[in-house]
Amino acid sequence: MEIYDVSVPLSSATPTFPGDPGIEIKPWKDLANGDAANVSLIHFGLHSGTHVDAPAHFIEGAAKVEDLPLKSLIGEAEVVEVADHIRVIDENFIVANCTRGSQRVLFKTRNSSFWNRPEEGFRLDYTYLDPSAAERLVASGLKLVGIDYLSIEGPGSEKYETHHILLSNSVVILEGLDLRRVPPGLYELICLPLKIAEGKGDGAPARTILRTLP
Repeated sequence: MEIYDVSVPLSSATPTFPGDPGIEIKPWKDLANGDAANVSLIHFGLHSGTHVDAPAHFIEGAAKVEDLPLKSLIGEAEVVEVADHIRVIDENFIVANCTRGSQRVLFKTRNSSFWNRPEEGFRLDYTYLDPSAAERLVASGLKLVGIDYLSIEGPGSEKYETHHILLSNSVVILEGLDLRRVPPGLYELICLPLKIAEGKGDGAPARTILRTLP
């Protein structure tokens, strides 16, 4: 059994979505300064790195990240490869390529190569999922959809239709995956977001792995 860590490392060099807080990590206590232990302080937005979006991210009064069902976050998942020339995953792509009826689908796109150069900052030319694809996935009974960049929505969106379609139908959105080393196919997904009980409950970073199936 092979295990793939598909989580993006969090550091000050990790890109964040425009307008979100940057990532700051600094010592709070330091053995080198005579403290009894090393303790670090981290300041970051909850949609940093590999993270999940809960319905409360866009829908007032909807389910928060602490309420997300583990049965949606753990289980068989299909990694679907998207050719480099495709910039928009639309309904036609879903019909042609998502034929197994998987309840969890992760899209491996050209975006994963962006993690080779995080110092370039946030990229606006990322591949994304359009509303027609979201509608088709919802109709298929999907529980979770993931993509290998910091937003599943197209750049410059004002209505965030893709997010609204998915989240209003209780589909967990998993963003910021690193699928560079993962071949397409079926895996076991284990996605564990931080159980954050305060704030708006809009999302949380998640250590995420894929395991090959027996």
